[in-house]
Amino acid sequence: MSVEQIIRDMAEKAKKASVRMASMTAAQKNRALLVLADIIESEAAKLQEENSKDLERARDMGLSAAMIDRLTLSDKVIRSMADGLRDVVKLEDPVGAITKTWTRPNGLQVSRMRIPLGVIAMIFESRPNVTIDAAGLCLKAGNAIILRGGSEALYSNQALAALITRALVECGLPEHAAQVVPVRDREAVNILLKQEEFIDLIIPRGGESLIRAVVENSRIPVLKHYKGVCHVYVDKGGDHDMARNICLNAKAQRPGVCNAMETLLVHQDEAAEFLPKMFETFKAAGVVMRGCERTQAILPAAEPATEEDWATEYLDLIVSVKVVADMDEALVHISTYSSKHTESIVTKDYERARRFVREADSSAVMVNASTRFNDGGELGLGAEIGISTSKLHAFGPMGLEELTATKFVVFGDGQVRG
Repeated sequence: MSVEQIIRDMAEKAKKASVRMASMTAAQKNRALLVLADIIESEAAKLQEENSKDLERARDMGLSAAMIDRLTLSDKVIRSMADGLRDVVKLEDPVGAITKTWTRPNGLQVSRMRIPLGVIAMIFESRPNVTIDAAGLCLKAGNAIILRGGSEALYSNQALAALITRALVECGLPEHAAQVVPVRDREAVNILLKQEEFIDLIIPRGGESLIRAVVENSRIPVLKHYKGVCHVYVDKGGDHDMARNICLNAKAQRPGVCNAMETLLVHQDEAAEFLPKMFETFKAAGVVMRGCERTQAILPAAEPATEEDWATEYLDLIVSVKVVADMDEALVHISTYSSKHTESIVTKDYERARRFVREADSSAVMVNASTRFNDGGELGLGAEIGISTSKLHAFGPMGLEELTATKFVVFGDGQVRG
């Protein structure tokens, strides 16, 4: 079969499977996920054997140590995949839940009920564990899913796909409810993005270049975030010790993730006292500060910040710093340069906190907390399939509920419209 035939056949089968998945009970879906978790642990050696083929190819291709680390199915990663599925089982099934009910003057009872989205295609890079994370969430929400991982993880993903199919069949769920694209050819992605007849949503997960390529070529709605330019604003009167701890965590705990802080904004009344201590804290952690002119006047050792820095997602131990006159200037800066991912304010003033929450237009807004908490697991969703910075139809971490839509259900007693 040609690549086009392979992808179209997968999409057609996924569509048929999605119809059956929508009628599956929570008990049926949970059993399949528990069986899959057990199979993954029992087949760890075979998974690692297939993974070793990907690792050998990755080394031959000269991939970085960081990429190879993300590609590796270690014992710890395999346990994490299985445990993640068991955690999803513990979550409440959103399908069929009634979110709101009201009665019209004519006696009609109107409700909104959660339903699966249908067929989701996920395009992602490197980490083969994403295959299991994404499949588990989508299946629990009653969807079918097509997964297209990076070519560097093909053997690993194929092995995981076989285990998923085995669990689905054993538990009486449609075997094509979760499929992995079996070819490395990049054209497979472009063909997948044209299957609007069968696929309801595309979720890309990876670098900005991948996500932009998907958006530019897709005929299907795309949920995405391009990058995470996240801010922490230290407000007038903010607690300096708290602010230093939050900023250090937001920048240095894991600098290479999308919810790490990239820009620090400091109220001018706090800058002279706060910034020197913050500089020493960052320096000890290996963080380089790039500052505006007012920052450099206080910290001559800071590197100068350019216009490009304010819009940059460093994903590294680098932070841009700006002294602002007040919250107005902080909010204007955030509005201008933010990627709508995560913003945080450190303040003691309740009213200013409320204003910041109301006016900072991002998927998560923190008060006196690190930006690193914008994560499905940390926010109590159990897990997430990604973070959306577009508002249709989800905004922020996407857990089970965000993998559903709602439909109107109307109960009458013979009413007709006049």
